[in-house]
Amino acid sequence: MITAENLTKRFNRGVDTFEAVSDLSFSVQPGEVFGLLGPNGAGKTTTLRMILGLVEPTSGKVTVDGFDVAQKSEEVKRRIGYASVSVGVYPWLSAREMLMFVSDLYDLDREYAHARIDYLAETLSFTSLLDRRCATLSTGEKQRVNLARALVHEPPAMLLDEPTTGLDVLGSSVVFDYVDYLRQQNKAVIVCTHRLDEAERICDRFGLLHQGKLHREGTVSELLSTTEHANLTDLFLGMLKEESVNSDS
Repeated sequence: MITAENLTKRFNRGVDTFEAVSDLSFSVQPGEVFGLLGPNGAGKTTTLRMILGLVEPTSGKVTVDGFDVAQKSEEVKRRIGYASVSVGVYPWLSAREMLMFVSDLYDLDREYAHARIDYLAETLSFTSLLDRRCATLSTGEKQRVNLARALVHEPPAMLLDEPTTGLDVLGSSVVFDYVDYLRQQNKAVIVCTHRLDEAERICDRFGLLHQGKLHREGTVSELLSTTEHANLTDLFLGMLKEESVNSDS
């Protein structure tokens, strides 16, 4: 469903060149939640932007549902939902008005859009909020609306960028339930996060990204079976320490 092949992205910084993503390859199948994990600056968001067609790779390619992002960017955007706490809601619109606005952007039939919004509001438990202005909603309530916005056009693929940042325990649980729902709906999901403990809870398979390179990939059991670590956080910290020793030697 989502395939990245040898993705590389370099940025010019004056006379220097910075490689944000280096020869990155992975794939995500329908019904699978893939955690693209790493610290801030690892290249996660740049990777998502290349998948979305917002940043052109220096080399390599991405396909979504069989469509090459570089050649069929509009088709790809129709097949992807994107959710992040950095994507805000329109404060002076009601939740319903905002979701209808997004529906219009995707050229959805209005009758279908109304039914779709009612369905998502019931599924994500914010029916009572539909006709309230977004400015009056709490952070967790805004996140529910934001998650619905990403699904309003019923895309087969979903990208979640640091979806729990700034959320309390209750708000984070909404995101966890949302990921379970996406899995049940057979969506191909990529979750980018630096919160490895949360990723271990919601993802089926993982890619450990550091300095733009994919160092390890697999399920939790596959990744831990080759080490003495008890969890992903300890494994990742050990990997970083090993990388630091190797770079200094």
